[in-house]
Amino acid sequence: MRILITGGAGFIGSHLCDYLFKKGHEVICMDNLITGSISNIAHLRGDNFKFYKHDVTEFIYLEGGLSFVLHFASPASPIDYIKYPIQTLKVGALGTHKTLGLAKDKGAAYLLASTSEIYGDPLISPQREDYWGNVNPIGPRGVYDEAKRFAEAMVMAYHSYHKVDTRIARIFNTYGPRMRRDDGRAIPTFIHQALTGEDLTVYGDGTQTRSFCYIDDMVEGIYSLINSSINEPVNLGNPEEMSILDLASLIIELTGSKSKIVHRPLPKDDPRIRQPDISRARSLLNWEPKIDLQEGLKMTIGWFRR
Repeated sequence: MRILITGGAGFIGSHLCDYLFKKGHEVICMDNLITGSISNIAHLRGDNFKFYKHDVTEFIYLEGGLSFVLHFASPASPIDYIKYPIQTLKVGALGTHKTLGLAKDKGAAYLLASTSEIYGDPLISPQREDYWGNVNPIGPRGVYDEAKRFAEAMVMAYHSYHKVDTRIARIFNTYGPRMRRDDGRAIPTFIHQALTGEDLTVYGDGTQTRSFCYIDDMVEGIYSLINSSINEPVNLGNPEEMSILDLASLIIELTGSKSKIVHRPLPKDDPRIRQPDISRARSLLNWEPKIDLQEGLKMTIGWFRR
């Protein structure tokens, strides 16, 4: 296949570039590099890989055919989308519109990288795909949450009206090598703090929960979704739930750090729980995560040490 990946120099996008390139597909990576990095894809060379620096909220022109468009372009951490609120909204709205138009023009299939954040601060747990969410549209996280909710609506509109063959991956917390130490998410922040001897900062009392999926498992899940015929949203993530306080303690243990845990005020609208129901992925994709948290954290810590 000839595949375009927007946001391909970012964390998940660059791992997808690796995976698809190794599978023998022709990969076109497109990124404006406001949160992505060339270093994530610098090792990929050859006739089957091309990089274009481009803002996908602007018109996209590509010669030749395309088999698939994978739309991963977007700031994805709270620090990034609070820093770039307008860009986040634009890439969710205009970027989704431009990439869907490209897929329609090329007769290509399309996958949207959506997010568990569309569930907001959920009132049910675990979260199933038929849950509509509990989102504050004007809160600090609203620029990301609503951008992705709008993007999902546009994808389904292109599917029903223009008959574009679409997929929606609702991606839950994912971690692994190539995360930026300063991106504000719990795992890279805790690992960086532990390795440098800083106190680990836990927001609130730390009882809020998350579910963490290692990047290799996530990429396998996305590839399974690409090769399916499922047009409805599919949760992809690890259903094993743990508290942020327990995560901090585990990272201190695995790094052998002398760091202590300190508490800071909980940010506004920070979700209290986050746990995917992956029954749909299990039954329709025959997919579930295989790498447990301790194993994944050890590999991630090793990468951060190097």
